[in-house]
Amino acid sequence: MPDLEHWSLSAMWWHVYPLGATGAPIRDADASAPVVHRLPRLEAWLDHVVELGLNGIALGPVFASSTHGYDTTDHFRIDPRLGDDDDFDRLVAAAHERGIRVLLDGVFNHVGREHPAFQAALADRDSHEAALFALGDDGDVEVFEGHDALVALDHGSDATVELVTRVMTHWLDRGADGWRLDAAYSVPAAFWARVLPAVRERRPDAWILGEVIHGEYAELVEASTMDAVTQYELWQGIWHSIAEGNLFELQHAIGRHNALLAAFTPYTFLGNHDVTRIATAVGSGFVPHALALLCTVAGTPAIYAGDEYGAEGVKEERVGGDDAIRPELPETPPSRDELSHAARATLDLHRELLAIRRRNAWLTRAQTDVVDVENGTIVLRTATADASIVTALNLTDDAVRLPAADATTVLAGDGGLESGEIALPARGWAILSR
Repeated sequence: MPDLEHWSLSAMWWHVYPLGATGAPIRDADASAPVVHRLPRLEAWLDHVVELGLNGIALGPVFASSTHGYDTTDHFRIDPRLGDDDDFDRLVAAAHERGIRVLLDGVFNHVGREHPAFQAALADRDSHEAALFALGDDGDVEVFEGHDALVALDHGSDATVELVTRVMTHWLDRGADGWRLDAAYSVPAAFWARVLPAVRERRPDAWILGEVIHGEYAELVEASTMDAVTQYELWQGIWHSIAEGNLFELQHAIGRHNALLAAFTPYTFLGNHDVTRIATAVGSGFVPHALALLCTVAGTPAIYAGDEYGAEGVKEERVGGDDAIRPELPETPPSRDELSHAARATLDLHRELLAIRRRNAWLTRAQTDVVDVENGTIVLRTATADASIVTALNLTDDAVRLPAADATTVLAGDGGLESGEIALPARGWAILSR
């Protein structure tokens, strides 16, 4: 776990999927096509990131691949659909000028079938490249979760350790601040424990996040030496409890979340490039409730690009099933006059609640107690010895009065304090402080 002075403990991320956001072709990509400089389009969004109150951009895949970015064909080359090294350098420099950190997406569990190393291994089993793969006698090879185009690397091989270490340090040396390790749950922890110390020896300030969905998060962090993992349990607890009107599920998720804080600071989110948009999952009327939770519970929070405008979209398990949640962004952030009333309200809400989070940086590591809970209402108190934030939610169609947990000031929301209680309207919410 990073020390208490590490920059990651004050990081809040804007997560963007560059291929989709910049309008790059996905399934009909032509590897021989000339470079198209789309990556600079993201520079136009950096001031928007700052105005949201965020200080990091978590980039989806930017390296050469055959289709969606997760079938890598060259870890050392910027995807020509996005641009080149100069485009990357300018984006990183522009981000750093604004105090924005840059996180890269490292796909190190597998490569694309068209990767030159895999093609060389198929052609010659005695080649250096063959050491990267566990080839069967018939030339068969393990693939990722049944996807034939995604060829698994051999994580017991010294050659794979050397490759991944070299890739990670190469891009950190070029200015990246850290890595998200894609599908980290599919890679043995012992592999990361060999790679990451070598990376930190060269770049000790780097922050390493693992994509982990299920399992014992704290044990994996310790065994792998990663700094943090994605908190899918809390994501599930937030959206599902709201969508199903069962806040006892959220209570359970909060308890699990608290237990992790002794080991690491989880990466928390309401949306990403792999899941249905939060506005679709819970309904636009309950986005404030979900965002209030994200901004007042411990963790390193991230906003998925477009969610700040209330974007909707359903993740589907089919070819093209990610398109709705990975759309193209406008070339520049829309002006307020160009936004619908609902989009303006959602944008303002994000700015307001992220500002509360930024002003109360202690929330990143603080424990949350469930003060009161019913199926449709909950009161949470996140606190230290010196400060507390109270979050109250009402999912029901009736006005309610809930315990104020010593709160004295309403910071945000549509609730009020009355005779030592929080008064919430139907489907109301509030964030309060002591």
